[in-house]
Amino acid sequence: MANTFLTPTVIARAALATLYETTVMAMLVHRDYEEEFAARIGDTVNVRKPAVFQANEYVRANGIQIQNAQETSIPVTLNHFADVSFAVTTEELTLKIEDFGVQLLNPAMEAIAQKIDRDILALRDDVLQEVGVTAAGGVQFPANPVGKNMYAYSNPRVAIDARRVLNQRNVPSADRYIVVGPEIEALWLGDDLFNRADARGDTDGLREASLGRRVFGHDPYQTQNIKVPAQTTGNSKSEVGMAFHRTAFALVTRPLVLPQGAANAAVASYKGFGLRVVMDYDIDKKQDVVSIDCLYGTKTLDANRAVLIKDADVA
Repeated sequence: MANTFLTPTVIARAALATLYETTVMAMLVHRDYEEEFAARIGDTVNVRKPAVFQANEYVRANGIQIQNAQETSIPVTLNHFADVSFAVTTEELTLKIEDFGVQLLNPAMEAIAQKIDRDILALRDDVLQEVGVTAAGGVQFPANPVGKNMYAYSNPRVAIDARRVLNQRNVPSADRYIVVGPEIEALWLGDDLFNRADARGDTDGLREASLGRRVFGHDPYQTQNIKVPAQTTGNSKSEVGMAFHRTAFALVTRPLVLPQGAANAAVASYKGFGLRVVMDYDIDKKQDVVSIDCLYGTKTLDANRAVLIKDADVA
């Protein structure tokens, strides 16, 4: 039996749950959990950076050394406005929410989740340190390199170099991640070294993206939004993955202001995620329209807490 007419509130809550479960990069970076308030595109939010302390040698004669626990903040502009709008029939709006989700809502949220992924990954442009293929095009082989007739860094040993770089910069060992693209994922999953570890996953989205193994101090994940660039040189092809600490990058989302004059609209928020759903009737096309949007900003907090992993075909 069909449900009563689906409302923006019902759709917003279901959409928010789907978005939360399908994001990958959003769950791996620093999030802002300040008290939520409605915002507009272009607004700036001050995000608190985690405090940094130094462990001192205690000398009884001198007593303790009190350090200031003052947290610094960094401004993040809400400059990304993701939108998915689609027409629906009256029959679709009287479906059970589960059926409506499978047919329309889940694909819409997947599109928004992928856009958030891509916008966070775009922050790689701020990272200067790299392992793998150097900026000059030379190849730095890690310990026990594979043959040159395949990807120079097609095995997880590249994580050794990434770990060295992060260790040299005193990056905390907890909350370290590696994200790679589908090409490298396929090669890593066939590596014996890679398959000697315990599995780990969190939300459904992370469990699906997780490569299931701890790789030299990093939790590895795959995202399809790391792809071989369309522009390549000769026969070479590359995927620029990344090893990073959670506090290297930030994602801030805020619920949007309800539009004036839109009686059929709702906002839903959960753990820093905010979605707005507006429903209207398009008299010109004589159809109902559901519009779902999300306002957020991305920012590099500390580029020294990330290192690019450049893999290239050097055959």
